[in-house]
Amino acid sequence: MINIIVFIPIIAALLIGFLGSGKKISLLASGTNLILGVFIFFELIKTGGKEIIYESSFLILETPKLALSFGVDGMSGILILLTLIVTFCAVQVSPEKGPDGKEKLFHISSMLISAGALGAFGATDMFFMFAFHELALIPTFLMIAIYGHGRDKVAIAWKITIYLGLGSLVLLGGLIALYSNLQGSGNPTFNIAELTDLAQSHPISDSLQKWIFLSVFLGFGILVSLFPFHSWAAPAYAAAPTPTAMLHAGVLKKFGLYGIIRIAMPMLPEGLASWHGLILVLLLGNILYVGFVTIAQSQLDKMLGNSSVMHMGYAFLGIACVNEIGTNGAVFMMFAHGVSIALLFALCGSLRERLNTLSLNRIGGLSGKVPFLAVTFGFAAFASIGLPGFANFASEVTILFGAFKEAQQISSLQITAILAIWGVVISAVYMLRAYRGVFQGESDRSLTLVRKDSLPKSPIVILIIILMITGFFPNIILSLLHFKP
Repeated sequence: MINIIVFIPIIAALLIGFLGSGKKISLLASGTNLILGVFIFFELIKTGGKEIIYESSFLILETPKLALSFGVDGMSGILILLTLIVTFCAVQVSPEKGPDGKEKLFHISSMLISAGALGAFGATDMFFMFAFHELALIPTFLMIAIYGHGRDKVAIAWKITIYLGLGSLVLLGGLIALYSNLQGSGNPTFNIAELTDLAQSHPISDSLQKWIFLSVFLGFGILVSLFPFHSWAAPAYAAAPTPTAMLHAGVLKKFGLYGIIRIAMPMLPEGLASWHGLILVLLLGNILYVGFVTIAQSQLDKMLGNSSVMHMGYAFLGIACVNEIGTNGAVFMMFAHGVSIALLFALCGSLRERLNTLSLNRIGGLSGKVPFLAVTFGFAAFASIGLPGFANFASEVTILFGAFKEAQQISSLQITAILAIWGVVISAVYMLRAYRGVFQGESDRSLTLVRKDSLPKSPIVILIIILMITGFFPNIILSLLHFKP
């Protein structure tokens, strides 16, 4: 069934190319996929998420063993469900027609981004896991360069392409080195589970693990916008069309974190230990340095872009815990952040459409004019800050529990966690400042609502409900996660 979910948006993209009716076909495809995804999620709940279910495989090469294979366990199932939720909501907020009537390419690109993410999370073969992620990068470039906002949208599209292309090359080199050093006397394979078993039964030498892990970690890290390789993210999300910002920030950026947990941690444990101190320093760069940069932003879209980069530091903190609680918290954080940032970008896109500006110095006093946006943006802001009752709070607390799980004495991990808590304060400062600037006070007298709000209410309500359900009942997510480093 996973292979069906992966190929439905690809088929939808082909149908849009031949038939048109981009939004209708995209809605049908994303809605069908979401129903299938919810069914799979309930099946995972029955099995506890410990085993891979709905496996399928199509053998392409016998030597080395290369297969177009898919399957889902608790971790991949949560991220696939995240992809399906965000895709369904992103399609709903998409315009009926793109600029100059070029709606075909707009909706084709959205479907291919979704397909790339689904394939990357659902693939059980390392080659196709990498290949599906690369599939999503081309439509991302097209969406920003053609349909993006701002005069420098083409330059920003090239910047994100160069950064992510460089990250992919570094990652590819690390994966090739990992694969080459894991081949025993048996038939060479790209199957992730088989490679993991081989890495644990015949581990690579510590000296080799150190440098292979660095290459794999930096490659994945660039794709996640790890400090100091983060400067592509905020301008790209600010320039991107709303559906693209929702899909990339909410879903596709999680691929790097998923790859670290799925591949780097179990296959290269000594490499992780060698660079543990560096990881702690870099994640603090995401949380503190980028947090202060976020406070300094005067544009709502750039503020949200930097906010997305900042919160990736908490996911890296969960990974740095190197224990089950912390790693499971990191996966939960990926889900919570994906939903909340997609919600924020959807609301931001509606404000851009109505005002033609996102300057916090010009906007103000909108609560009485757009009460729905005022209320829902408040929910989204509180979720992003980490208010109790939302999934973000539950995931962040889980990560902190992981950091202090075995704290016999204060170590560098605990010191990092204590410093990271200040990121919550930073988040409160910039999110509440943004809310006050947009919805309270007085606006620039020359600023008027230029058009009616075309934002559908249903995807916004869906995202808020999901954040609250998983926030009040976090075990819905955590019960499916059983990662043991």
